[in-house]
Amino acid sequence: MTAQMTQQPQATIIDGKAFAANLREQIAHDVQTLKDTHHITPGLAVVLVGEDPASQVYVRNKGNMTRKCGMESFEFTLPADTTEEQLLEKIHELNADENVHGILVQLPLPKHINEFNVINTIEPSKDVDGFHISNVGKLSTGQTAMVPCTPKGCLMLIKDTLGEDLSGKHAIVIGRSNIVGKPMAQLLLKESCTVTIAHSRTRDLESECRRADIVVSAVGVQEMVRGDWIKPGATVIDVGINRIETSDGKGKLVGDVAFNEVIEHARAVTPVPGGVGPMTIACLLQNTLIAAKAIHGI
Repeated sequence: MTAQMTQQPQATIIDGKAFAANLREQIAHDVQTLKDTHHITPGLAVVLVGEDPASQVYVRNKGNMTRKCGMESFEFTLPADTTEEQLLEKIHELNADENVHGILVQLPLPKHINEFNVINTIEPSKDVDGFHISNVGKLSTGQTAMVPCTPKGCLMLIKDTLGEDLSGKHAIVIGRSNIVGKPMAQLLLKESCTVTIAHSRTRDLESECRRADIVVSAVGVQEMVRGDWIKPGATVIDVGINRIETSDGKGKLVGDVAFNEVIEHARAVTPVPGGVGPMTIACLLQNTLIAAKAIHGI
């Protein structure tokens, strides 16, 4: 599967939106084949606690994409004052539901609920986010695991740009979160890259970046990575999504990367929006399909 790319005089802009659309089309085809040959419809359950507007939009988008791919979408919105015990009870219920193959609890959760308790209550085979300690451990030791969606999508875009063989390339991952930074580093290590994990306390971050053939930034700091930080010809994957104010009052989204500077140096770069973002939901759907097949021994 090849991502469509828009060629600029400087860098190639990686079209994650087009790549994700192609991936969803392939998933829809595979879902239909699963229905026709095994009479199984993959089902994704999404649980939202509270009424955060951004989370509501995200959950609604996930539901729409799930149905468009021919899967079942089960959406549960619980009040903000739901107790941890009540949420865990709902997860146990979904663990036991044979029609549900993937379970996702929308983060962040209200402060009175322990996220780790919730994540680790999800049946590992249905953990399509890849956050359960069992999947984290398997990924870190090179075993077959459910891979977190955003890093998985990033790796797809990197390979589509640089080819399947990444061995020997120097990669830097800026950010050490459990959701993106750490699993991204594990995936690149598995591809035999030499990996540096950088973070807020890294000394001389600029010099570390200049050594890298692959830069993945996931820190949530607007336009932190400047053009002169980038080694000529490097591939830059911008995971950050930051809203900034504009003179018209509408605001706009920017990434962690100073895009207009970086395209002067990089070989290829993802835009914000339209880069990594669309890949996350597409990979979530792919994980749900993988889970459905695995649960039924297919």
